[in-house]
Amino acid sequence: MSVTQLQSKISEAEWQTRVDLAALYRLIHYYGWSDLFGTHISARVPDQPDTFLLNPYGFLFEEITASCLVKVDEDGNELDKSDNGINPAGFTIHSAVHAARSDINFVIHTHTAAGTGVAVQRHGILPLTQHSLVVIAQTGYHDYEGIATDLDERERLARDLDDKRVLVLRNHGLLTVGATAGEAFMWMYRAERACRMQLAHQQSGAEVIEIPDEVQRMTIERNIFNNSEKGFRTIGEVEWPGLIRQMDRVDSSYKN
Repeated sequence: MSVTQLQSKISEAEWQTRVDLAALYRLIHYYGWSDLFGTHISARVPDQPDTFLLNPYGFLFEEITASCLVKVDEDGNELDKSDNGINPAGFTIHSAVHAARSDINFVIHTHTAAGTGVAVQRHGILPLTQHSLVVIAQTGYHDYEGIATDLDERERLARDLDDKRVLVLRNHGLLTVGATAGEAFMWMYRAERACRMQLAHQQSGAEVIEIPDEVQRMTIERNIFNNSEKGFRTIGEVEWPGLIRQMDRVDSSYKN
């Protein structure tokens, strides 16, 4: 189906969501966080809230466009037929979040060396840096249960994410969520940076300068407030337009 044909069949809101989701795929590739076909990003269709968009299996993230994304319902039925289908594990993970969190519209899952390197550590993200203190208050943990093709795991994924924005999938990788594409991306950016900094310290073998408990508590509380509706800005609100400009300079074909 051509871009024009698809646009004639869907709402403007869905098309914009497709463009934003395709931009996320390109951004994850651009920042070096993709893993061939092993990970996935999804977006809720705004005027069909029981459906969401996923990547067709077998497409590299750098190849994803707005028109190639596959729409599925909460039972995994493909509403936009694709020759490639979708990743079954991707459906399990993303449907768990979309079903449980009506406030969430975008979900990102990665297998980066840094994210997985921290996901294998018993204590996860440690309060070592300013970056980690931003993330810790919004982070949950989910124990590894094997390849996520068992639909029963969805209940446990949703429980472990709870009302957080970041989920460390133990022995597996990272997952972030957001009401907007920009919010989901920025939580992944922050979590990835925190993990890279933690591994950099651990690899150095140097003695750590511990952040006092009271400073940790104060910083975490401030971050919770700053990222709330009462804070000075919504995370991703300022960053997303700049990220879109970045992608447009690199390759604007994601909009097709």
